[in-house]
Amino acid sequence: MADAKLSARQLASRVGVSGKTVERWIADAALIPHAQNREDACMALGVSEEMIWPKAIKDRVKTGADREIIHSYPYRSACPSTVWRELITESSGELFFAGYTNYFLWLEQPTFATTLQRKAESGCRVRFLLGNPDCEVTRQREQIEDVSLTVSTRIRVTLENLAKLGTVQGIEARFSAAADAANHVSLSVFRFDNQALVTPHLARMVGHDSPLLHLRKHGDSGMFDRFAEHAEELWSRGAPVEYVPSAH
Repeated sequence: MADAKLSARQLASRVGVSGKTVERWIADAALIPHAQNREDACMALGVSEEMIWPKAIKDRVKTGADREIIHSYPYRSACPSTVWRELITESSGELFFAGYTNYFLWLEQPTFATTLQRKAESGCRVRFLLGNPDCEVTRQREQIEDVSLTVSTRIRVTLENLAKLGTVQGIEARFSAAADAANHVSLSVFRFDNQALVTPHLARMVGHDSPLLHLRKHGDSGMFDRFAEHAEELWSRGAPVEYVPSAH
């Protein structure tokens, strides 16, 4: 305050609080004002928030089990398509689409097929784990969702688009095993190198109406690894989709 040549009363006027409030901030270092008041005070004083209220900054930094959660969305559709596009385009080693249908990617991502081909040709491993359109779990899910664009139709959209890619090496596709179908349909995992988008499917909700978590790996056995291991386990028991070229 001295450097800014402001009294407690003058700072209070700039921030829009009472002089006594500012006096309390000065007297009690453990007292942390509301975020907007901190921002206004820092602007008036010409200093960073970390200089005056370092605890507020520290409290915002995740250090516990949730530190791998970059963002959460109440609906998958609330996650901007630009987030998906950036994750896809920036991945260089691993693209793993383990949604049950994956069909929305072909509709929402411009030049998705071209991007996949370019990624595979540059050495990135590209995988699709799909639900079997003819299995019992798929039929049951169609009855539960009761929408005109059925689960099996959405799966076939992906299959048709993958077939158009022809003989591109490095692109693999499998159907999840019948014994795993119930676990697959209830949880979608999309991996992009060391980041992932995860959607747990709620009750009768279709994918875009279910919540989504954006994760980034920070260490072993964290949130990212738990979901990645789930998808890998389903993949390990899956059956290859014959007319999509395998990398092996």
